[in-house]
Amino acid sequence: MTADAAAVATPSAYNRKNPFFATLTRHEQLTRPGSGKDTRHFVLSLAGGGPRYTPGDSLAVFAKNPPTLVSEVMTLLRFNPEVPVKNPRANGDTVPLRQALSECYILNRATKKIMSGLGERIPQGEQRNRLMEIVDNGQLLSEYVETRDYVDILREFDEVEFESAEAFVAQLSPIPPRLYSIASALAAHPDEVHLCVGIVRYETHGRKKAGLCSGYLADCAPMNEPSIPVYVQESRHFRLPADSAKDVIMVGPGTGIAPFRAFLEQRALDGARGRNWLFFGEQRRATDFLYEAEFTAWEKQGVLARLDTAFSRDQAQKIYVQHKMHEQAQELWSWLQGGAYFYVCGDAHRMAKDVHQALIDIAQQQGGLNPEAAAEYVNVTLMKTEKRYLRDVY
Repeated sequence: MTADAAAVATPSAYNRKNPFFATLTRHEQLTRPGSGKDTRHFVLSLAGGGPRYTPGDSLAVFAKNPPTLVSEVMTLLRFNPEVPVKNPRANGDTVPLRQALSECYILNRATKKIMSGLGERIPQGEQRNRLMEIVDNGQLLSEYVETRDYVDILREFDEVEFESAEAFVAQLSPIPPRLYSIASALAAHPDEVHLCVGIVRYETHGRKKAGLCSGYLADCAPMNEPSIPVYVQESRHFRLPADSAKDVIMVGPGTGIAPFRAFLEQRALDGARGRNWLFFGEQRRATDFLYEAEFTAWEKQGVLARLDTAFSRDQAQKIYVQHKMHEQAQELWSWLQGGAYFYVCGDAHRMAKDVHQALIDIAQQQGGLNPEAAAEYVNVTLMKTEKRYLRDVY
């Protein structure tokens, strides 16, 4: 790593309790018309002494609730929007109710706690019977709150009356920061941080909804105003090799591509002698090849020694990144035996497990190891002893 890259690794003064207010300066669609997904590229300015970061770090973003959702909740509650309530981010401090509902508390996803709170405040009758039927059945309660926000619930149980605004917000959960893998190298984009975000959109109970943070960035965050609270969450392990002559293999389907765009920008700037191999997967090449122009240009320039893509819906049989790994098993094993670092970013529940198993299979097939020895090589030798298998999964 260069001296410049090392310099930006200095711990930042900004944190969860003291965020920096970043400015959204650019916002571009990465997926093309006809895609089943809405993936976007966001550029935030850190000018004015903002936090520094190193490829592999994440940006923590504090979202705000959509104004329409806040207004609907306010209407249903019938409280003065200026009444002071507790600010969960500052001990002892209060903020006006409207501000609290906008900036401090989750509104788009209800919790089980609110249902008990309603039960204490609803009069005898049909609505109470329905409410208690839900509250007294753990599975039914989980299913009920999973698809509802506070507008859904306050509309359904409109006989409930909270004695105060403070009593209502006491039932809510504070908005936590949302962590996004940083998709840029600071040395390539001074005073900027780039994010690759899949926008979550869905409809339940007759109302269109969006993910809290992705919806905020896509629909509500103002442009060119220092208004987005952020800080850098430093990675303790998800880092490029200290020796830039080492080869790196990167597996990043979908938005998991983010840190590898940062890695490649840094490796290109450093003039790293090590080879770079990227596995990228999405649904369709024509509509979902994120950063296609950049990656194909890096391939032509030799920054990417190999680029293997898996577009699952472009053929009858679905093909994923782990299938591409199996296709290139001999070469992949050769790189690993030569000291290459192996990185994975993205979905922990399915993709990362499948990639992990593919590695074990390749160790068994190409290395001539029995199943136990292959698992030991991946789980212990690569991951723990040599620390050459690194994951950023969620």
